[in-house]
Amino acid sequence: MATQATNLPVEKSGLRVRFDDFMAGIATGMNAYMEQKSRSAEIEALNAKTDAELAAMGLKRENIAYYVFRDMFYV
Repeated sequence: MATQATNLPVEKSGLRVRFDDFMAGIATGMNAYMEQKSRSAEIEALNAKTDAELAAMGLKRENIAYYVFRDMFYV
């Protein structure tokens, strides 16, 4: 049995390009929201720790946000 694939280039209209860009923007925003949402749980968990527990981790309470978002900031 043989299979055949045909790839035909299809030009996108201006409306289609704008719609695709719009949807990509929504997806980017949702991704950013979900990233922030998941990090807020980590911030809450760290805030629930005592100062002694944070010190054992090498953290100060005022640096929790920096620690959680450390991959986004080069500080």
